[in-house]
Amino acid sequence: HVQLVESGGGSVQAGGSLRLSCAGSGYTFAGYCMGWFRQAPGKERERLGEIDGNGWTDYGDSVKGRATISLDDAKNALYLQINSLKPVDTAMYYCAARRGRYCYPALSESSVNYWGQGTQVTVS
Repeated sequence: HVQLVESGGGSVQAGGSLRLSCAGSGYTFAGYCMGWFRQAPGKERERLGEIDGNGWTDYGDSVKGRATISLDDAKNALYLQINSLKPVDTAMYYCAARRGRYCYPALSESSVNYWGQGTQVTVS
């Protein structure tokens, strides 16, 4: 049974940083494109970026230059570091996985095979 569990969310002041984690169980990240999305109240789910098995990353425009996605294969863990947080970054953040080692094309909500339950980030 594949499961993704996010952690690390919380409340942070504008200008601060957060590191979100996603722990996978039931499968290994190798062979999957792993990524992050977020969804603010009343808005569509937004792609933040993804990482493939070779460590290649790509980011959405809203976090490009402020975010870093990384993998720890040994721990089967995915991370999202976001710096210079703004109130508009307030949202539920989701870990996502799509079958296939490579992340081309980029992740989309409809192409994701597995989702985590989300972790809330509030920036004030």
